[in-house]
Amino acid sequence: MKEVRFCVPVDATAAYGWVMAITLRRAVPDDALDVARVHVRAWQIGYAGLMPDDYLTALDPGVWARRYTFDVASPATTLAVDGDTVVGLATVSTVGEVGEVWALYVEPARWGSGIGANLLDAAVRHLRDAGFARAELWALRGNDRAARFYAAQGWTRDGRVREDVGQGGLVHVDECFVRGL
Repeated sequence: MKEVRFCVPVDATAAYGWVMAITLRRAVPDDALDVARVHVRAWQIGYAGLMPDDYLTALDPGVWARRYTFDVASPATTLAVDGDTVVGLATVSTVGEVGEVWALYVEPARWGSGIGANLLDAAVRHLRDAGFARAELWALRGNDRAARFYAAQGWTRDGRVREDVGQGGLVHVDECFVRGL
């Protein structure tokens, strides 16, 4: 993947203001802890009220960092980077008949800035370039903010749900969103 740069407002709620350049690039193994920090913070803020507080509080970026494999073809993770700081990630899988967006997380302080939309666009391009005509992603049921975001990006619920067992044995229910590529 070639690096892509785009600009986002520093304060997404301001009508006018400074902008900063964000770079999209492929994750490498040395990014694991920085990616895990964003991933965990996004869970802790985004899933508050949807998952037990003690579970979210106990999430450990160091443990999560050991799970990532950024030196393989699939899954592939694209990062949004502000200078040297990871501010978002999108992970896709190109294994199977349907391309899948496995993860899309942005630093909570950057929600609403356009970083998520740019990451999702990059994920869709990756899947399209890999030859897929259709993509799916699974989102935590009850995550209305994510559901609104995906709908605004052209994704629709297809009615499928699944129970998933996360770290520590926590069971949660996800719903599927799909779109053509």
